Amino acid sequence: MIRVIIERHCHPDKVAELERLLIDLRAKAVRQPGYVSGETLQSVDDPTHWLIISTWTDTEQWKAWEASPERKEDMAKVAPLLTGPEKITVFKFSRRGTAASAHTIDR
Repeated sequence: MIRVIIERHCHPDKVAELERLLIDLRAKAVRQPGYVSGETLQSVDDPTHWLIISTWTDTEQWKAWEASPERKEDMAKVAPLLTGPEKITVFKFSRRGTAASAHTIDR
């Protein structure tokens, strides 16, 4: 499994519009093969700062969604609302010892 972190900053007068588009994007993402879960977070201190965290079964499934015409079409609407390019970082889960899951730690 992988976790995708997307960081976005929008123009102050575009917060509500971006929120609507992000909700739409997430609704489409949940229907994609390999999508496991996700969160859309808005900074308490800076409402123009957004963090999207999603979990996917593997990098290939994420890359397929990232490159899909549907996402690209929606991102064309999102991009003008942003103050700069979005930052996407993909993380893999780290295992320790013989743990059966990345969410558990051997003692």
